[in-house]
Amino acid sequence: MTRPVRRLAVRSIPAAMALALAASAAAAGEPRQGGIIRYGHYQEPPCLYTGWVQAGYIQRQYADNLVARDNDGNIVPWLATSWTVSNDNLTYTFRIKPDVKFTDGTVLDANAILYNFNRWLSDDPAKANRNAKLYVAEYIRQISAPDPLTLKIELSKPYQPLLTVLATYFFGILSPTALEKGQEAICEKPIGSGPFYVDEWKRGQYVVLKRNPDYNSAPATAKHQGPAHVDGIVWKFLKDNTLRYGSLQSGESDAIYDVPAVYWAEAQKNYTIIQDITGGTPTRLQLNTARPPFDDVRVRQAFAHVSDRRKAVEVATHGSIPYNGNGSLSQSSPEHVGALHDSYPYDPAAANRLLDEAGWSARDRNGVRQKDGKPLTVRLLYAGGSLLSADATLVLQILQDQARDVGFEVVLKPIPQADWFAGKGRTVDDYEAQPAYWVASSAEILKISWRPDEGGVINANNASRFQPPELWKLIETADRTFDDAERLKLYQDAQRLIVNNAAVVGLFPLTFTIAAQPKLRDVWISSPVSEPVFHDAWFEE
Repeated sequence: MTRPVRRLAVRSIPAAMALALAASAAAAGEPRQGGIIRYGHYQEPPCLYTGWVQAGYIQRQYADNLVARDNDGNIVPWLATSWTVSNDNLTYTFRIKPDVKFTDGTVLDANAILYNFNRWLSDDPAKANRNAKLYVAEYIRQISAPDPLTLKIELSKPYQPLLTVLATYFFGILSPTALEKGQEAICEKPIGSGPFYVDEWKRGQYVVLKRNPDYNSAPATAKHQGPAHVDGIVWKFLKDNTLRYGSLQSGESDAIYDVPAVYWAEAQKNYTIIQDITGGTPTRLQLNTARPPFDDVRVRQAFAHVSDRRKAVEVATHGSIPYNGNGSLSQSSPEHVGALHDSYPYDPAAANRLLDEAGWSARDRNGVRQKDGKPLTVRLLYAGGSLLSADATLVLQILQDQARDVGFEVVLKPIPQADWFAGKGRTVDDYEAQPAYWVASSAEILKISWRPDEGGVINANNASRFQPPELWKLIETADRTFDDAERLKLYQDAQRLIVNNAAVVGLFPLTFTIAAQPKLRDVWISSPVSEPVFHDAWFEE
């Protein structure tokens, strides 16, 4: 049905613990039914059904997708039991699983899925799914439901990543009946067909998810079919690192997200640790090539050389998160160019030479370089306490200190979460650099990050403002190429063009880490964009 794509997923459990758990599993027999999982998460989304991955983690518990993606990159059945692709790669015909219902009783058939697609691609901003439109709108010619169990997607031009994209959380199917109730209802109590349903959201504190007793539509990646083993989940929002980890230590949480770096070694000894390196783009510094000083490639390259980024990541995260020197693509994406991982090593001498060549040779009394009377200032905007954790922010502070020695004045400017997502204070003239990530399974993310401006509309996702025609040609050609070797070469050439021009400076990939009490079994992380899965989880006696 699709060609396999290799994905470098990480699932880490200490060896001694893995052996103990295996022995325990053998003794335990069948999973026990019942119990409530108390899960401590880091960030609370503004809406339970939105494009941000923090909402996607919750959505994975209550919504199903058309297809799923396994850890080897294969597209496997979910709501679609099978599918065919025409010889010209323009028509996809899906056979839909029968007898599936949303948790409000609405029938989930091809017509319900068609309703979701029409809504996602709507011209009405109140209804449209921004991520869905970004990925597939330009390719869709027509979608139809010839009968209740058949969905047909016809494309206007080939798009090789289509099935991979359909496996991600922002294509989760919701009840048409519930969607008609309006945006507020969708945000507060979205209704899918998943193993759990949203019972209550107490903003600032928790979301209560209860077991769907009629669940019969688990993906092929699931460890079991049928309803969840547990009775529900209390999804707590515990933003403070010490409080969140403390809740695990005290037994008030059965599992938590994102072990604080300072507790990483201890957590590996005492708890079950699973971790996934998310695909897409890593957290990287996007350098604004549209204005001075980063309109000069020599200054961008100098900035990439001024700090020991690898060491900064190791120090700030205590080794819990790997370094990702290739800023164009996460190391878990199968198309990632490993040779670019070592681009721009810490080299103050090279940075000084490049800055002198670029005319930034004068310095003020504080050591800040100058050119034509203007200081070499970099306003580095970031979403404080939101997209970046406290550990990640420390990486920026280390970079700031080291850049000062070469003559850069780096000004760290945190922006509140709400303002960041509203784009406030982030116009092209407001910054010289900003860190961000965008989750995806693989190189399909490049079309989002590097699409050039069109028709006077700025692509806000291209914060680097780097948009040479040859880059977009490589990406567009790769997206419509079905020969695996040829497509890989095109994606990798695109990465080299991005990194060689220092349009971004790599830092670290987004990781999803869960630390769980040993008694909580079979929690796992789904491969598309590292969503936690609690459908298979159960408690030992």
